Amino acid sequence: MSQLYDGVWRDSPPAAEEIGKDGQFRRIDSPLRDWIEPDPDAKFPAEAGRYHVFVSWTCPWASRVTAYRVLMGLQDVVSMSAAGPTIDNQGWMFDHETIPPFTIPHPLYRVYQEHDAHYTGKATVPTLWDKKTGQIVNNESADIIRMFNGAFDEITGNTLDLYPEDLRPEIDRWNDVIYPGLNNGVYRAGFAASQSAYERAAHGVFETLDAMEAHLATNRYLAGEWLTEADWRAFTTLVRFDVGYHGAFKCNLRRIDDYPALSGYLRELYQWPGIAGTVKLEEIKRNYYALTDRHHIYPIGPKVDLSTTHGREGLKGSGIRGG
Repeated sequence: MSQLYDGVWRDSPPAAEEIGKDGQFRRIDSPLRDWIEPDPDAKFPAEAGRYHVFVSWTCPWASRVTAYRVLMGLQDVVSMSAAGPTIDNQGWMFDHETIPPFTIPHPLYRVYQEHDAHYTGKATVPTLWDKKTGQIVNNESADIIRMFNGAFDEITGNTLDLYPEDLRPEIDRWNDVIYPGLNNGVYRAGFAASQSAYERAAHGVFETLDAMEAHLATNRYLAGEWLTEADWRAFTTLVRFDVGYHGAFKCNLRRIDDYPALSGYLRELYQWPGIAGTVKLEEIKRNYYALTDRHHIYPIGPKVDLSTTHGREGLKGSGIRGG
């Protein structure tokens, strides 16, 4: 994978270092894992205007963060820059809405060089940046959404909790199913370098979708009657599925639109206040076909309308807990 080596950017084929001799794609763990805390004496205390997040509209991991930034009312607390729609040999490129000391356009790896002149590793979105110290706080989306879930509540007055203590076992159970089977499963299929690795991953994707469909046929949300973190972690993959993973990543046994419960569930989450503005379907489609088509040609379809009636009102649950 194109990345920094001792502070120097080197280009290599996409995902090359994450594909083993068996042809399987294995995602490298995010290495920067500090934490924003409400405590004013913390290394990274919660402060309005101090932090900035670098994202891409096309990336499902970054999309978790853009969704939470809206859900938790952080638009005026944590600033944000969005990269261009596709990634090239310079990585993610930012040409607007950027922050000092970076001038536009600039590749994301400049942020990592600023953090550590000798940094070795990938430059990934989302990246949570501390403008005050010039340091990267964290580049793991699962951590960042947990921070956004509560660290800034005293500033924003937010009371919505998407990871309530009594539901954590069920949330964690679904996260443990959805991450390997769906969130990362589509990448294991799309980036597989052998037929057997692809087929194992692709079948795993649909086993996960089938399990979700069966559950959501009688439950409004994954953890029951309350909307939680597990739903939003699933959403960012589901909303990309029919326009991206189904074709570009060859996850084509079925579409989400072919699942009655899942398709209604997806439309309900998409229609949640503010969420549609975080989803750029044409950019998403363009990016995934750019990754897999050497001519960078992407299809005119499918047509996807997520604004139609979702029909989930008959199931128990209103979605809001503590908000």
